[in-house]
Amino acid sequence: MPATIGVLGAGTMGAGIAQLAALAGARTLVHDPDPGALDRGLAAARARLERKGEGEAAARLAAAPALAELAGCGLVIEAAPERLELKRELFGRLAEIVAPGCVLATNTSSVPVTAIASAATRPERVVGMHFFNPAPVMRLLEVVAGEDSGEQALTLARTVGRAMGKEVIDAADGPGFLVNRCNRPFGLEAQRLVTERIATVAEVDRICRLGGGFRMGPFELSDLVGVDTGLAVAESFAALSFGEPRWRPTPLHARLVAAGRHGRKTGRGWYAYPEDGSAHRPEDPDPAAPGGGEGRLLLVTDGPPVAAELLARAAAAGWDARPAAEAEGTVPHLILDCAGGEDAGGEALQGGPQAILCAAGSLATLDPGGGAAGFHLLPPLGEAGGLAELTRGPDSHPAALARTEELFTSLGFHTAWVGDAPGLVLGRILAQVVNECAFALGEGVGEAEAIDLGMRLGLNYPRGPLHWADAIGLDHVLAILDGLWEEYREERFRPAPELRRRVLSGRLGAAVGEGFHLHA
Repeated sequence: MPATIGVLGAGTMGAGIAQLAALAGARTLVHDPDPGALDRGLAAARARLERKGEGEAAARLAAAPALAELAGCGLVIEAAPERLELKRELFGRLAEIVAPGCVLATNTSSVPVTAIASAATRPERVVGMHFFNPAPVMRLLEVVAGEDSGEQALTLARTVGRAMGKEVIDAADGPGFLVNRCNRPFGLEAQRLVTERIATVAEVDRICRLGGGFRMGPFELSDLVGVDTGLAVAESFAALSFGEPRWRPTPLHARLVAAGRHGRKTGRGWYAYPEDGSAHRPEDPDPAAPGGGEGRLLLVTDGPPVAAELLARAAAAGWDARPAAEAEGTVPHLILDCAGGEDAGGEALQGGPQAILCAAGSLATLDPGGGAAGFHLLPPLGEAGGLAELTRGPDSHPAALARTEELFTSLGFHTAWVGDAPGLVLGRILAQVVNECAFALGEGVGEAEAIDLGMRLGLNYPRGPLHWADAIGLDHVLAILDGLWEEYREERFRPAPELRRRVLSGRLGAAVGEGFHLHA
């Protein structure tokens, strides 16, 4: 642990990092070329420390009005604006000021570490230390290895991060590093769903909150971060990847920015934020209590793990819930076809109204010209709450539609009727997130545990995407992606080789003991 740490930049992020360094026991020198910003940043950091009774840590904070005053630091963390030329200039100057053994770290979230490091003498001492905002609160730190980053510098960065109380994960250099890269589809796929009129902005967010357990949906999050900021990041990803289709910005996003609708800070983004401070959306209601099956017969075909969970939940809600193979010639109230139209139940599937799991394709593909309803939801379902997405086709029978909604309501789910597509809304978004994680894993950008930890601690995911995929079934995730590819023929839906290889080798997830992780 260095005795003295320098922080370059006294804005919100720089002041937060300085606070953490002082708490970790280091004398902390803060430099900013704007004297007013330097005074404000130091005052804010000291005030936060003193409110927590950390007066000794506050006393370790000091101003460094001139860059040369950082000469005695063992580590300097740069938190300047996200402009490559500015960062290169700063690192070039720092390399001439500090001792040869001083580690230079950049907090950049979007500029390649390698591009910054090449401006410094001895680029092996340059690393990325990507804190998440607000730095004093968020528990994650990404330590990013540039092309020439040395192990000694990386080790020091990890040590300092842990001394600051952070969970530290390693990431390779590249667009978005690990966490922000893996999260790209969360917003991009949501925007495409709205563009295709599968669901509205409010419906997508509601489905992600109630169906996925996210604290806020992708559009609420975009408004909080800044719609214009999000577009700039999307454009950066597209440029750095030389046009990777998975990361291409959407015209919908660009139009919103052009209209000046930049989110909460302008009073209007994807939502309107009234000046009187009233809520931009209604509160989510509590789900109804499960019950009301009244002994009616429900047949459930075999399929991915969600089939067994639905069978158990229906039995607990009072349905006579049976596997389709046990139909015994009785006409059921409803058939849940979790095999996705593959007729896994044989003649039993001909006996009553049907609802088909829309994973391997849209309802139009799985039941062409038929009268079934469509549905999709993701495990783990839990005992109560959650949301089931429902869809209809032009020939769906009214009885199938009514009984499908009745069933899921009786199981304690919220419901949402959405347009027809493989995976519907949440399934499609999460399949793309898992796919991006699998690309990152296969390319060696990060390990599976680091991906899951990073997404939970850095972005408040309700569970790690790869652990979630193991619960869903990797074959279920791959079926959605293959279904999207078959219907759209767009490169952004191509499955990651790492995902397909695991499915082909039988590593399908928690149900078989191994997927992206090992399971007891």
